[in-house]
Amino acid sequence: MNVRRLIPTTALAGAVALGLVSLSACAGTSDAADGDKGGKLDVVASFYPMQYLAERIGGGHVAVETLTKPGVEPHDLELKPRQIGALGEADVILYLKGVQPAVDEAIAQAGVENTVDAATLTKLEAHGTGAGHDHGHGEEGHDHADEHAGEEGHDHGSEAGADPHVWLDPVKYAEVAKGVGSAFEKADPDHAADYRKNTDALVKKLGDLDTEFETGLKNTATRTFITTHSAFGYLAERYHLDQEGISGLDPESEPSPARMKELQEIAARDKVSTVFFETLASDRTAKTLAGDTGLKTDVLDPLEGITDKSRGSDYIEVMRSNLTALKKALGAK
Repeated sequence: MNVRRLIPTTALAGAVALGLVSLSACAGTSDAADGDKGGKLDVVASFYPMQYLAERIGGGHVAVETLTKPGVEPHDLELKPRQIGALGEADVILYLKGVQPAVDEAIAQAGVENTVDAATLTKLEAHGTGAGHDHGHGEEGHDHADEHAGEEGHDHGSEAGADPHVWLDPVKYAEVAKGVGSAFEKADPDHAADYRKNTDALVKKLGDLDTEFETGLKNTATRTFITTHSAFGYLAERYHLDQEGISGLDPESEPSPARMKELQEIAARDKVSTVFFETLASDRTAKTLAGDTGLKTDVLDPLEGITDKSRGSDYIEVMRSNLTALKKALGAK
């Protein structure tokens, strides 16, 4: 992931102290510190996929603040002192280690008892390695990094080389949802029954979404799709597709001329029709590749944030839009 904006530990420690000291003075401007929560569980979520879980599982019993506002590229987030201070005041912090280095560092400093790292609630695997491609179908196309991870029982937590984009696989996202529900029950036992009910309802929705993807992508003219950012490794593996990323896991990395040439050859060989770009990152490389190869472009949303450009207003709607785009690009029958 992008680490160029990582806040040095010493600077961050000072910012934490400043944020905690100045929290009451900033209460009027910080959403997370904004007056009386009405007895609700105060939850801070790192970015949209965690916010969605907190809101759906918590329902009316939680007040959710997200550190990453709509339209902000999550990997590049820089926290303000008041945001760091708000972390220390939260009842529950929900994040996914490995997506936002600055957030990871700040949360480690905050020391909140009910801190939930979604990366520990499911198995992480290695995607986007090597030239930036992930193969998810058959023995011939199996990604060597995934094969190695499987032999070792997969990577746990947010270890080096692990792909954090688990929310793009509805099955893994459901596993995370169950863990979040359990964490809310622990933090607020008076409303445990409601958290369990909401978790069960969300897990069912995600199960239905998984069935839609499995059915919709079962028979296609090609199994290969090209994206600007290798965020879809889990989705590709789940539904037996091949992801070819122009960049690796870091959406800001620049592809080499050799990689661009390789992608042109892959597009011709695998009868690729479309190069996908996303809502929060530059579409320049996607359009360059599409122009060089005569391919179309379309949006495949990694759901790192919801904006006015998103095709849908929440996780389920955007994922269904992604399915529609994939079916069209892959020639689903």
